[in-house]
Amino acid sequence: MPTSGERGEMRSVEDHLTRVTAAAVAPRPVRVAISEAQGLMCAEEVVTERPMPGFDQAAIDGYAVRAVDVGLAGTDAPADLDDFDTAGAELIDLVAGEPIIVGLPVVGEVSPGSRTPTRLQPRQAVRVETGAPMPTLADAVVPLRWTDGGSSRVKVGHGVESGDYVRRVGDDVQPGDVAVRAGSIIGPAQVGLLAAVGQPRVLVHPRPRLSVISVGSELVDIDRSPGPGQIYDVNSYALAAAARDAGADVNRVGIAEREASRMREVVEAQLIRSEIVVICGAIGGTASKAVADALADLGELEIVRIAMHPGSVQGFGRLGRDEVPTFLLPANPVSALVTFEVMVRPLIRIALGKRQPMRRVITARTVGPIASVEGRKGYLRGQLMRDEKSGEYLVQVIGASPTGSSHLLAELAEANCLIMVDPEVSELRTGDEVEVSFLAQRG
Repeated sequence: MPTSGERGEMRSVEDHLTRVTAAAVAPRPVRVAISEAQGLMCAEEVVTERPMPGFDQAAIDGYAVRAVDVGLAGTDAPADLDDFDTAGAELIDLVAGEPIIVGLPVVGEVSPGSRTPTRLQPRQAVRVETGAPMPTLADAVVPLRWTDGGSSRVKVGHGVESGDYVRRVGDDVQPGDVAVRAGSIIGPAQVGLLAAVGQPRVLVHPRPRLSVISVGSELVDIDRSPGPGQIYDVNSYALAAAARDAGADVNRVGIAEREASRMREVVEAQLIRSEIVVICGAIGGTASKAVADALADLGELEIVRIAMHPGSVQGFGRLGRDEVPTFLLPANPVSALVTFEVMVRPLIRIALGKRQPMRRVITARTVGPIASVEGRKGYLRGQLMRDEKSGEYLVQVIGASPTGSSHLLAELAEANCLIMVDPEVSELRTGDEVEVSFLAQRG
């Protein structure tokens, strides 16, 4: 059966991407240790069973007190000291018109983790460290900096209100509260919260498994020296890295033999263990037909021409019993990486459960002329900058020519964006606006 590429038909990027993303397969949620959950999407509502904190605790180093006992501290003493009602408080070096200092006996010290209950009597203080359980009757903590730091008696120079510098039971989380919501990405804060509520494992959407296979009799692995007519297998390493960057769990298979039965055996083995398979290297003419024929009894691998550049010829199908999305990408490393970015990466992001599977796109102004291939959507490597005064985004194509050089991998390594030129545009002038897709930030 002839492919659309062989018939000369050309499919739009949007049409082909719709077909690709419709094949997204999200792995079933799995329960993992919270130490392994970072970066994954939560697949359950994690409801807390106990309050956090579970007891009243000091929020700062200082002295636990009854707020009423230090209410006068820091206020100005009245002019008439004879009729001054001190309410039983011990006042230190009282001088009319000067700030009042309250003295309290220090009857104990409590450290974090203490299990011995401590009871505070009126007009007493207990030295506490951050996180220490609050003594009974104490309702506030006087910060250490507002005192003289005394060990047996303490001078307090500033009053506090009830509840000051105390973390009450359930201030962070109450029983029945949702600690982590389904659909949220688990980051450092979520891992910490799960640990804080005693949740050792959590249900997550796992990383989709992706296998990368290189095809080409000219290829050798990087641990060998290329002979005449041979080159290093660049694609399996580059595409495996791109897949990991997108969030996939990657198996880099390496170089597969071109012999049909052997190739089929290698691909079939990966279909069993993968949600996505990427084959790179055999595109165009008899090479791609040979791959499609070798895999014909696993499903149809359609070789199509896409209205984009680079990467105008590529293959896609659903192979194996589970109809695993399978890609056939160009041999040229730059074309392979750009095609992966446009077609494969969104599939990985969808499988991860991301609400926005596409890269962020912004509008930038060109700082030089840019040429593109009319009739195909251009994905040109570019450097994105920002004008310090206006804040406007500026972009320039990478490479000596206005289109860049589709074969230079070094230039792609310098790119921080892809310049997306509409199919009907063959040239952008200096100062024109163009859409730009961010790539992963370097450094």
